[in-house]
Amino acid sequence: MLMISANTNQKPRNAATREFDLKRARRLMNEDRHKARSCPHIAIAAVASAVPEHRIDQQSTRDIVLSIAPELRSHESLFLNTGIKTRYSCVPLGWHFEQRGWAARNAVFQEVAADLLENVSRKCIARSAISIGEIEAIVAVSTTGLAVPSLDAILANRLGLSSTIERLPIFGLGCAGGVSGLGYAARLAQTLRNGIVLLLVVELCTINCRNTDRSIKNFISTALFGDGAAALLLRPKFDGEVLPHLIGSGQHMWQRTESMMGWSIEDDGFGVVLSPDIPRCARHELRPAVDHFLARHDLKLADLDGVIMHPGGRKVLEAVEHALALPREALRHAWDVLAEYGNMSSPTALFVLERTLSAGASGRHLLAAFGPGFTVSFALLDV
Repeated sequence: MLMISANTNQKPRNAATREFDLKRARRLMNEDRHKARSCPHIAIAAVASAVPEHRIDQQSTRDIVLSIAPELRSHESLFLNTGIKTRYSCVPLGWHFEQRGWAARNAVFQEVAADLLENVSRKCIARSAISIGEIEAIVAVSTTGLAVPSLDAILANRLGLSSTIERLPIFGLGCAGGVSGLGYAARLAQTLRNGIVLLLVVELCTINCRNTDRSIKNFISTALFGDGAAALLLRPKFDGEVLPHLIGSGQHMWQRTESMMGWSIEDDGFGVVLSPDIPRCARHELRPAVDHFLARHDLKLADLDGVIMHPGGRKVLEAVEHALALPREALRHAWDVLAEYGNMSSPTALFVLERTLSAGASGRHLLAAFGPGFTVSFALLDV
């Protein structure tokens, strides 16, 4: 039997000693928090992307929307001024002629999201030197549908991951989910024995276009959003390796801006919440948030070799260029992804990241995306 006795000779601690201990505890907590934010040894072993089968162009989408809501014809120029040429959808355009409820929309989500994630997972794993059996954790990010058991559990079974796999489903981060998910996955990797994590990000935005909503904000969302998925494999970076890796991650949330972006819960599905103030916020408020984040890593904007930006839309990208004093060429990959895929919400920034890496970029890059909150998420990378 283990006996524990009190030390009766210990002197009572006075107020000054307690205050010193409290200050020391706070300092250690701050150091731990800084370490948690910094992920200098977590590398991106592979990245892959995938889209569903239906390729749609802006003109065809515009025609469908105006046939459903002809009263919006005076706003049709919005479709041609988005910077988008084509997008991909998990359902054909004709699917939107009928009214759909929660069950129909979510049934499509559960089937297609799982199929896309299996496709992109296998592609990502094949590009790495990592076997399926080595993966220790899986993180699944999505905000456009629901699944319980969650997508990470479904994919763990489809891929044949270990029975000891750690799972982390993330919902509600919207367009920022890919960037924030990378940060969370890297922190999780640091706690694991071998540090190997599969990050999965998928959004099926098109199933949430509701033909019962004739508002301008819904009209704009149908002009912007598409469907897609991305996968990243993370592992520790060893000395001497040349691999893109995470230096740090973080977020900035503007107070009392919850109403700028998100979902409303309607009888027939998610209703889009999209404020016209988003480009203005990006134009005037992004630079201080970027400067503050970089200062935490002893950097300035001029120290970066590039910015990898989530292309939320033409107005958002133009606002970012203005805020950060960037030429159009600096965000070329973001503009190209926007034109070819539209805004796919959370995977879109990772599509831009994949394209940036494939183009042979090097040096420090800032990966960033706006999301509900209203928030901007950051990941500082050395590619």
